[in-house]
Amino acid sequence: MSRIAVVLKGYPRLSETFIAQEILGLEQRGIPILIVALRKPYDPYIHELHRLISAEILYLPEYVKDDPARVARAKRWAENQPTYEKAKALFEADLARQSNADRQRRWAQGCVFAHELPEDITWIHTHYLHTPCSAARYAAHLAGRGWSFSAHAKDIWTSPDWDLKTKLDDTAWGVTCTGVNARHLKSLCDDPEKVELVYHGLDFTGFPEPSGVPSTRDGTADPVRLVSVGRAVEKKGYDDLLAALSALPKELNWQFTHVGGGELSDALKAQADALGLSGRIIWRGAQPREAVIEACRLSDLFVLPSKLAKSGDRDGLPNVLMEAQSMGLCCLSTNVSAIPELIEDGKTGRLVPPADPVALAEALKALIRGPAERDRLGHAGAEHVRAAFSTEPGLDYLAGKFRKFL
Repeated sequence: MSRIAVVLKGYPRLSETFIAQEILGLEQRGIPILIVALRKPYDPYIHELHRLISAEILYLPEYVKDDPARVARAKRWAENQPTYEKAKALFEADLARQSNADRQRRWAQGCVFAHELPEDITWIHTHYLHTPCSAARYAAHLAGRGWSFSAHAKDIWTSPDWDLKTKLDDTAWGVTCTGVNARHLKSLCDDPEKVELVYHGLDFTGFPEPSGVPSTRDGTADPVRLVSVGRAVEKKGYDDLLAALSALPKELNWQFTHVGGGELSDALKAQADALGLSGRIIWRGAQPREAVIEACRLSDLFVLPSKLAKSGDRDGLPNVLMEAQSMGLCCLSTNVSAIPELIEDGKTGRLVPPADPVALAEALKALIRGPAERDRLGHAGAEHVRAAFSTEPGLDYLAGKFRKFL
């Protein structure tokens, strides 16, 4: 039976459980898959989801210097294909707009991908519209295959419009996971109908139902347990959270646990030290999914202070918010990007403006002191996310699209 090639920047990755969830769900629906990754994993753990996926993995060279002989063989092969001139013209048009080593690398990866593509691959689907899509697009043209995409967050908001439009007009169809994303991509596309909104949702298997025993911690005795799960990068807003925590009344008793690695980890720890918060913060680093669930289960309030990064990068609809809400954990976040598509302020959680530590501190103070309000918002959030954000409809939709190419 034929297979679909699913292209990723790296695999497996702890921060991309939604992609692993999708691949597993498609396999369970009878869609055979080949995973094509532009680089090997860097994370110290994998999720149980990854162990359940049976797809073969093809790793492309991350850099040309990693395997120059492999790249040279692929380029010689490509030059002898009837599709070469058209594919090379697409690459050269892109190179004229973005003349750098990264664009050259994507062409090299595309050549290797096409050269080593098994004959039973009848369709190429790429996650993310930036670098993975560039390599996948060149490979699709060289190999004479059709292609489609799933767009998420950083790939949309840090890519120049010309690059997005070029890919959107070239692809057969694509999906994206938030209404904000869909409206933006449709505005760039000659045929807006080819872009569909498909929430990736959440497989609630393994996530405990909300507890029937509400927490009574209110910051006067035992510390109220705050938790956040996310990479230590600018768009997550953890510098704003530390500033907000430092502004809380000194008599308020709380403890904050952060789960996740990232390039700003050391800077955030230094900021916490400078603010005198280190004794109240536990830095867990990157953890497997089971540890994330346990950290949320033991907590009273989930905080994710997302904001726009200087590069334009931003969250889409963070899976960690859906995961926390599914367990009945009250969520405090910001009204940035697609987060308001999930959380309605005052009804299914709390939202404050992004990059506003003062507003964040006020919301934190109220929720730390208000166990009954946390319980109300947590249960309302769980009811909403479990009803409206199941992964099943999106998986069924994608499986139906892919079956046409098998």
